[in-house]
This record gives sequence, structure tokens and C-alpha cells, in this order.
Amino acid sequence: MLDLKLIRNQPDLVRAAIRDKGVALDLDELLRADAEQRRLQVEHEALQRQRNENARNVKAASAADRPTLIQRGRDLGASIELLQPEIDAAKQRLRDLMLVVPQIPAADAPRGATADDNVEVKRWGAIVERGYPLRDHVALLKLHGWAELDRIGRIAGSRSYALRGTGAMLEMSLLRFAADKLAGKGFTLMAVPSFASDEAFVGTGHFPAGRNEAYRVDDRYLTGTSEVTLNYLHAGEILNEADLPIRYAGISTCFRREAGSAGRDVRGLVRVHQFQKVEQYVICRNDPEESAAWHATLLATSEEVLQDLEIPYRIVACCTGDMGAGKVRMNDVESWVPSEKAYRETHSCSTLHDWQARRSDLRYRDANGEIHMCHTLNNTAVATPRLLVPLLENHQREDGSIAVPPALRPYLHGRASLP
Repeated sequence: MLDLKLIRNQPDLVRAAIRDKGVALDLDELLRADAEQRRLQVEHEALQRQRNENARNVKAASAADRPTLIQRGRDLGASIELLQPEIDAAKQRLRDLMLVVPQIPAADAPRGATADDNVEVKRWGAIVERGYPLRDHVALLKLHGWAELDRIGRIAGSRSYALRGTGAMLEMSLLRFAADKLAGKGFTLMAVPSFASDEAFVGTGHFPAGRNEAYRVDDRYLTGTSEVTLNYLHAGEILNEADLPIRYAGISTCFRREAGSAGRDVRGLVRVHQFQKVEQYVICRNDPEESAAWHATLLATSEEVLQDLEIPYRIVACCTGDMGAGKVRMNDVESWVPSEKAYRETHSCSTLHDWQARRSDLRYRDANGEIHMCHTLNNTAVATPRLLVPLLENHQREDGSIAVPPALRPYLHGRASLP
């Protein structure tokens, strides 16, 4: 959510963001709703003043004048009561529109409509050409009996998976590896629920636009990232500047309907409905330079993860049409998948400035006692089973065995090779 004053004072800037991000919003409709809400509020306040003044006049009135003034007070009260539903409806209408307003993207963010317009900014790691046929991750899992893909599909449906034996240990090792790395960098580990309220999803900006991507269970929704919970954890609070930044490493089971991806990546572990994730999440001061520094830090941590795992990757600057409504800037980190001869997104680093904080009422008090909206950022540390795809494929040997990177061996009883 943007500052309403910014929208009023710089509508052309906001219109450009709406256009660049491809958001379906008529800003003039929002401005009209804002004007109507303010008109009704002014009318309400005028009636309240009249009623208060009339109440004072009743006390000082003569016996002859008092009945007339009392009736006027009743009439004013009735007018206020009749006006309140209009005010409530106008406020709700304005809020509904405000929730759709996108964040202003960074001036240097690529302008474009889809992922095809993203701009590569870095590559790391050599793409090794092997002199033997490569197996994809599904073939490797089946070769070693590390997964149940066909049987589990009969139980849980398509886009489900079950890892067996060493496959399960490998997934757990990645999650523990990521958690230890973030703890070593001063992040507080937070194992959080996999469900949250509608308000929490609105707070992150996942709702209303992404409602069809979430599973609903009674009056809660299953989360696709612990960011939903961590962003709303301090909702409505006024934090102390001295306690910032807050760094959380969110650990959770995640769920995503993948409603808009029919027919895509239905085989294997790439696009599943349930997955595990360790997420980096930061709440910091309302300072663009500090946000930029944290963005660089979170992005560097993702690079460390992939470098430690010896997985080649590239970084792209996401264009405005691909970065999501709330982002100031976004970088995807894409890992090399040999069987596809392509890079696949495994990490996504986002800066949102105060866009989420306004939705969640997330504030802090500075040393001078002034109240400010916080800035928020997030990035993946590890998401499984997706990361297993490049890990297995990049470290396979000719016989199908898997070389274990040194950084991961402590989590696999020191084993240098699997099985």
C-alpha cells in the first residue's frame, strides 16, 4: 500500500507504476473514491460540531426554547446515524482500491511485461560438459529408490511427492544447512505455522490478487511462504528503532495451488503443491540506502548457499511486469539444470520499502520520538524439493551416484558420495 498523500500529490508517478507493472487499476476511480470519502468525512464532522454546539445551547436555553433545541439535537443525531453507513462504505471502497495500488519500482529496474524481459546481471560457476549421458532428477531418484512419485500421486494427486530414505535425508540436510547458515549470520530462527488469517495475507500483499493460489482451510489459508506470518508478527506494534533491524529465518511447510500453471512442470519436483522452505526476512528502518544494503546482503547469502553447494547459477534483475505489485526491486537467482540446459529460479530476493508495512501497520519510533513505517525485505535461503533438482543433476556421476559437496557432508554423516 502506498501513502495516500503520495498518490494525491504525484498521480502521474503512480500511473506510470500501474502501467509498468500491468496492474488493472483506474487511478482516477481511486482519486474519486478518495474525494468522496473526504467529502463525507467533512460532512460528518460538520454535523458533529453542530450537535455539540446545540448540546451546549440546550444547557443555556430558556424553558421555552429548550424543546426546539432538543428536537434539533435528535435530528442532527439521526442525520449522523444515516450518514455513517455511507462513510463506512466509502472507506471500504477506498481501501479496496488502495490494496491494488502497486509500489513504485526503482528507477533502474528493467521495464518490461514478462520474465522474457528480465535482465541477466551475473553468472557464477562453470557449466561442465560430461562425456556420458545425463540423467534428469526423476531418473536419479528412481535409480536409487529415493522417492515415491507414482504411488504418492494416487494418494495425494498430481504435483505431490514423497522422498524415501536417503532422499528424505538429503532434503532435511539442505534445510538444516540453510538454517545453520542464517543463524550464523545473526538471524533468529522462527519455526512458524503453515496457516494464517486473511488479514495476514493482505498484509504481505499476497491478497487480494493471489487468493486463487492459496488453499483455504475453514477460516484460514495455507501459506506459500513464512513471509506471510513473519510480516504480520508485529502488525499494529510500534517497535523501537534500537531493536532494528529484525532478522528472521522463517522455517515452514509451504503450500501453493499453482492454479495458474496448468500443464507446466508436472513431472518430478519442480512445481509441487507442498514444499519446505527456509526464508530470509528483514524489518529495517525507513531508509532506502539501508534497504538497498540489506537487499545486497540477502542476495549474497543466496549466492553463498549455491556456491557452497557448487551449483552454477545466474542472477537476473526482474522487470516491472515480473516483479510483483509490491516490489521496489527484485532479483531472481536461477540454478543450472543440466537435463534442461537451462537455468531455473530457486531464490527470489525482494525489496518492498514501506508497501507491506502500511498494509500491516508495522511501525517504529526513532530516537526523537517520531513514528515511521518500517521497510521490509525477503529472500529464499533454501526451498525444497526444488533445490534438489539442480543439486542432484549437477553432482551426478556416470554411474548415477551423487558427489556430495563438502559443505553438505556434515549433515549426511560425513558421506562424500551417495548412495
